[in-house]
Amino acid sequence: MKKFMFPALFMAGVISISAQTDKSALLESLEASQNVSQDVTPTATVKTSTRLFKTKDDLTSVILIIPSGSVVSVLGSDSTYLIVSYQENKGYIFTKHAVIDKVPNTFKELQSNQPVKEAQSVQTETDGRYEALVSKYGTAMAARLYAGKIWKGMNSEMARDSWGAAEKVNRVVNGNVIREEWIYRSTWLYFENNTLINWGPAKK
Repeated sequence: MKKFMFPALFMAGVISISAQTDKSALLESLEASQNVSQDVTPTATVKTSTRLFKTKDDLTSVILIIPSGSVVSVLGSDSTYLIVSYQENKGYIFTKHAVIDKVPNTFKELQSNQPVKEAQSVQTETDGRYEALVSKYGTAMAARLYAGKIWKGMNSEMARDSWGAAEKVNRVVNGNVIREEWIYRSTWLYFENNTLINWGPAKK
């Protein structure tokens, strides 16, 4: 009886090991297929040297400069920026500075021609405004104005570049002092001799 049990146990062990080997082989093949299916991250080639920003709301937060011709992984996008990964750094670059090489099916907004045209027109307008601000004020100040910031001590031209023209301007000249109240839809700005002194909510 013992003679028969040993071979039977041995065969059962072999079958079990081979079954586990088959399962591990199956798991490996499944993992490989999943890796292939997940490998749909689009890439883009940088056309010109560009800055990688940590956040798009603060254009002074430059992580590094990406050289021209570099390939980056694209994680997302909007009309102005691409969210990219480059050398284990994640951040934002201007869309106009790169060409997307491969776009996955999940980027449905890029499949339609109409949204792409709209996005391009918005991009051209906003990028042109930012570049004009940089040439006029420098990068740090341009970033604040481009984000629509105001602060006490800024001059009236900066305020206009940040918020645009006011709906109404009340002006009083008293000797050498020029006082102006700029009224926007929900806020008023108060200037003395072209310097922003104060602001508050507009009366309805």
